Amino acid sequence: MALWVILGIAALVVIGYISANNKLVALKNNRENAFADIDVQLKQRHDLIPQLIGAVKGYMDHESGVLTRITEARSNAMSAKTINEKVSTENELGAAMGAFNIQVEAYPDLKASTNFLQLQEEISDVENKLAAVRRFFNSSTKELNTAIESIPINIVASIKKMISQPMFELDRSQRDSMEKAPEIKF
Repeated sequence: MALWVILGIAALVVIGYISANNKLVALKNNRENAFADIDVQLKQRHDLIPQLIGAVKGYMDHESGVLTRITEARSNAMSAKTINEKVSTENELGAAMGAFNIQVEAYPDLKASTNFLQLQEEISDVENKLAAVRRFFNSSTKELNTAIESIPINIVASIKKMISQPMFELDRSQRDSMEKAPEIKF
C-alpha cells in the first residue's frame, strides 16, 4: 500500500513538472513569436531611415551629429542578436529619432519638402504599427514573467534557469518627451 502511495506522489510530481514545463515552453515561444512581429516592423524602420537621412542631408549639414547618431544607432540595432539586445538598441534608436524630430522643427523648407513629408508619413505608419506589436510583445512577456514567478511553476523555471524577461518599453528620454505637453505656435 505504501508503495502505491509513493508511486502516486511520484507520478503527480512528474505530471506537475511536465505540465509546468510545457506551459513555460509555450509562453516562451509566444514571446518569441510576438517579437518576430516586432522584427518585421523594425526592418521596415531600418530600411526607411537611410532614405530619410538622405532627404534631409542637404538641409541639415551643420547638424551632422544628429544624423551620425541615428546612423550609429541604426547600425547597432541591426547588428543586435538577442531579443534583449534588440530591445536595448531599438530604445537607443528611438531616442536618436526623437532628437532628429526636434531638429527638423527648425527647418520650414524641409518640412514642406514632398519627399520628406512622404518619408515622415511612412515612418509614422511604421512607428504606429510598432507600437501595436510592442503592446502584444509586452503582454506576452508579462504572461511569461508571471508564470516564472508563480508557485509551483517557479520551481521548474529555476531548474531550467529561466528568469524574468524585460519589457520593450520606451527609454527615459522618449518617455519624458511624450509626457511633455506639445508646444503650439502660431
